[in-house]
Amino acid sequence: MDEEKTNNPGEQKPDDNKDDNKGFSFEELQKQIQNALKNIGGNNSFIIPISPQKPPPGPQKPPEQKQKEDADKVLEIIKNFNFKPKEIKEYLDRYVIKQDEAKRVLSVAVCDHYNNIRRCLSGSESSSNPLEYVKQNILLLGPTGVGKTYLVKCLASLIGVPFVKADATKYSATGYVGGNVEDLVRDLVKIADSNSELAQYGIIYIDEIDKIASLTVDDGKDVSGKGVQINLLKIMEDSEVNLVSQTDMFSQFESVMDMMHGKGGKNKKRTINTKNILFIVSGAFEGLTEIIKKRSYGTQIGFGKEGTTNKSKSAYLKEAGTADFIKYGFEPEFIGRLPVRVACEELEPEDLELIMTSSEGSILRQYISDFDGYGIKFSLDREAIAHIAKEAHKQQTGARGIMTVIEKIFRNFKYELPSIGVTDFNASHETVTDPEASLKKIIFESTDSHYISLKNDIDKFVQQFAVDNAVILKFNKQAEKVLIDEAISSGKTIYTLCSMKFKDYPYGLKLISGSLEGNTLNVTAKMIKDPDKELSAIISDFYKKNGN
Repeated sequence: MDEEKTNNPGEQKPDDNKDDNKGFSFEELQKQIQNALKNIGGNNSFIIPISPQKPPPGPQKPPEQKQKEDADKVLEIIKNFNFKPKEIKEYLDRYVIKQDEAKRVLSVAVCDHYNNIRRCLSGSESSSNPLEYVKQNILLLGPTGVGKTYLVKCLASLIGVPFVKADATKYSATGYVGGNVEDLVRDLVKIADSNSELAQYGIIYIDEIDKIASLTVDDGKDVSGKGVQINLLKIMEDSEVNLVSQTDMFSQFESVMDMMHGKGGKNKKRTINTKNILFIVSGAFEGLTEIIKKRSYGTQIGFGKEGTTNKSKSAYLKEAGTADFIKYGFEPEFIGRLPVRVACEELEPEDLELIMTSSEGSILRQYISDFDGYGIKFSLDREAIAHIAKEAHKQQTGARGIMTVIEKIFRNFKYELPSIGVTDFNASHETVTDPEASLKKIIFESTDSHYISLKNDIDKFVQQFAVDNAVILKFNKQAEKVLIDEAISSGKTIYTLCSMKFKDYPYGLKLISGSLEGNTLNVTAKMIKDPDKELSAIISDFYKKNGN
């Protein structure tokens, strides 16, 4: 866009894109926004008023400066990358159980990748004989819930680079129905606070990659995923991606705003190179084992080939070769961009036990924290953990099954225990095998603590009522007993009962404002049993005494 056009926002531009079915051009969009702003405020600036009651903010770092400083720190980390594969693997061991081979492969590939980037950034590579480095994009195979996604997240967290995760199923070949694969790169830039220099060293992780395979059908190939594969292979190696999407109106609007505020000069970079972005893809690859079996053993499976039928799916996936992936439905050029391939192992019940007891990212840590939020110390016996692991394994969703089983067992405990004053909750084997009976037993045995908890809830309501209405409710002993008995028999909380019983009192007490000694209302048992009748009596007595 030339300078003359930028300085004349009101000038009409010929409709050169009249027949363009893709919508407004970038220049037309900018001109319309400029005209709209001119009509609204008379200029092209946004003015943010400062409240006269508050002093203007003191000197602060502009957001752009802070973002640049943060990005510089990460770039410095990349320039000084010195992790060893064993160090990365041991870090992953803290969070992900099993998958030793996958951890080793990932650790080596990531170290090689960022060592090469460090070498390029430091300028140590010979300019006369530069190294032709083949990027080690990674393919992870394995069933759901074995830790594929968690492995990649932990990797990105350790290294400290921008990280984007997406499902392959959300993208289409055209980008109109479904997303455009180039949006992955643009999302990486957004994660990096729009710093494309930092984003170009990030990690893009694509799950469910097996879903875009063009499987062979009776009358030929299903080409629905072929276009996505072709578009992906372009960005997985070395290509320039436009930072402003043709179909993303928000990005175009943002770009216009940058130009209008002097941030979008001619020298501002509008593309990002994908050469140094590491791509990691994964999938369950249902059906691939059958292809491998046929290749390896022909049609003799189960008829004389000893040992072939006892192998696990993960064992077969470890044997997958390029030809198998091509037969599965991947383009040769696409699978060729994924030279590093490793299969994750299936999780057994004992692995799920270890996940709960040893992993720093265990779901049990979350549940301990959840109960702690209610003042309850939560723990489980080893027998309870073993039972949960067995039930989770039956779900056939890997580690995700742990959450499913635990939530179902403890949902009612989370609901009831915070209201009955329980401070310690140890889940035994009996608890997890018959949670309903165990909960009833806890409630029965917690009568004293339950009563104390309900009494504390009355005090909380009194405090809040005083804050909201400047009136102190003073419950006598009989009133407390009647209210607590009703709470226990009805199963309702003190908060709910009091909110219902005293809902009209704020308005009623305003009618007799000033007549309450010390702004205190004595709450009796009668008031708890029939609050409306007692409020009417209080108001009636007030007006009789005052001759009205």
